[in-house]
Amino acid sequence: MKAYIFPGQGSQFVSMGSDLYHSNSDAKNLFEKANDILNFDICKIMFDGTIEDLKKTNITQPAIFIHSTIMVKCMSNFKPDMLAGHSLGEFSALVAGEVLSFENGLKLVKERATAMQKACEETESTMAAIIGLDSQIIEEKCRQQKGTVVMANYNSPTQLVISGETNVVKKTCQELSTLGAKKTILLPVGGGFHSPMMESAKKNLKKMIENTHFKNPICPIYQNVTTDGVVSKEKIQNNLIEQLTAPVKWYQTIQKMHQDGATTFIEVGPGNVLMGLNKRINRILNTEKAIV
Repeated sequence: MKAYIFPGQGSQFVSMGSDLYHSNSDAKNLFEKANDILNFDICKIMFDGTIEDLKKTNITQPAIFIHSTIMVKCMSNFKPDMLAGHSLGEFSALVAGEVLSFENGLKLVKERATAMQKACEETESTMAAIIGLDSQIIEEKCRQQKGTVVMANYNSPTQLVISGETNVVKKTCQELSTLGAKKTILLPVGGGFHSPMMESAKKNLKKMIENTHFKNPICPIYQNVTTDGVVSKEKIQNNLIEQLTAPVKWYQTIQKMHQDGATTFIEVGPGNVLMGLNKRINRILNTEKAIV
């Protein structure tokens, strides 16, 4: 069974999507449609901008979504048995699964990025990767803190991410280092994603999701919040709303897809971050990069 997986923030690179734009007329039409939807020339930034430009949340999120979903549209052999996306990548998975149209998906991603950027400006917050420490130890240390810090990403059993108020995240990193963490790395992100710091963004996105047309998927969508394969558009909508403040249970999702029969994982979109994570999750997993 084929499982297609879609990356989130951190997989962007300069010139992303340029090859598709210049080699495929259908892709070119979709890129130009994206410019119209966003009301600015995101293609110019994707193809010719700097890496600093691409790190801005309001650019990064739509850029990765556009690249991933246009790749799907250009794949003649795209026949998924399962779908999943890492954080932002879940929107790409929903378009691939015909739950959302390209247009509606991009409008939601634009709203999501804007709402998250606004939430980042309300309170100083950040994220940090914790390498080589058991998740239960990290969870317990987060619970002990007086300020806001929570588990945000379960990327692999040995690569976990915490999120919250900047000073509390830094303090937690120091304490986790004394408990045996191999590394603690403050991440170059705009704020504390997948934490209570995104509550205002969640409220804004909720309204738009509830007013957007969703369909039942063509195959199960394994979502970040629950790790289960979902086939109900109502459940998909609810999980998508919860995702902004809930942790991304990525390695648990991959394990569940494997248990449910996934024999090949195919990463669709820029970069190969998810291929690397899959190797850390389970070395026997067969993971490939999508070819257009």
